[in-house]
Amino acid sequence: MKYIFFSIVFFCGSLCIDAQNNSLPNSLKIELPTYKLNLGPIIETIEIPLVSKKASEIDIKSDHWDTTLHNPYVDTVQQFPLELNFTDSTYASPVPHTKVVTSRYGWRRGRAHNGIDIDLVTGDSVVSILSGIVRFAKYANGFGNTVVVRHYNGLESTYAHLSHIGVKANDTLVRGQYIGKGGNTGNSRGSHLHLELSYKGEQIHPEYLFDFSSKNAIRSEQVWVTQKWTHARYHNSRKVSTVKLIKSADEAALASLARQPKLYVVQKGDTLYAISRRNNMSLSRLCETNAIKQSSPLKIGQKLVLEL
Repeated sequence: MKYIFFSIVFFCGSLCIDAQNNSLPNSLKIELPTYKLNLGPIIETIEIPLVSKKASEIDIKSDHWDTTLHNPYVDTVQQFPLELNFTDSTYASPVPHTKVVTSRYGWRRGRAHNGIDIDLVTGDSVVSILSGIVRFAKYANGFGNTVVVRHYNGLESTYAHLSHIGVKANDTLVRGQYIGKGGNTGNSRGSHLHLELSYKGEQIHPEYLFDFSSKNAIRSEQVWVTQKWTHARYHNSRKVSTVKLIKSADEAALASLARQPKLYVVQKGDTLYAISRRNNMSLSRLCETNAIKQSSPLKIGQKLVLEL
């Protein structure tokens, strides 16, 4: 009986010690004591391999993989908050020089600007910020020559207004790999890279996930995304948004209860002055909130943010 008790204690101790000392968990080694008459305990070691999938082995093409549409999720509705996980702590800068953001994610001239614009010269190389697979590589209305890369956590990055596309759909890329040259194609007012990030069709404020300084840092390995960070109306394209990361499901649930912004849809005959008076706000505040000028023309159906 005491031999059985000794065997159990010895087994558990060996298992714990080996798990602590094994810094590279490719396999688990277990020492099993056995007994033979007149020979005492004999230790036999068995090794169990631990198999984990590499990022390149994850099937990211199983959900809405369409190489002909810029956004294949257009008819789907996502549940919030969204959970994103990263295996890296940094990303590759999409351009080879210091990143200068000329227009940010947010409300711009009465419309949603769903990405950030990074300054470049036509012909500058553009690379993929993370490893992944090219889902879309062709001309898209408004975006010009465009490449969309789906990454192994489901996030997609869009690179628009390129002068040249250097990859094709279904190409596998590593972080920092060349995808094309920057340019001014599509609806563009000068050479720049329009960079968008999205998850299952929901555009996400790029600066919520990534630090666009020289650090090239991913802000957190795990992050929760609420609708505040997927709707441009919460942000001003001329201002840097204050980022407060949500790192737990409980925080995300509370943040999702935040008040929704109040919008106004422009009608025939409306003026900025009349809209501001009817909604008890100053003309300057109305213009600042919507990143427009007091002389900016209005269009019927245009949406203006009244409260954030």
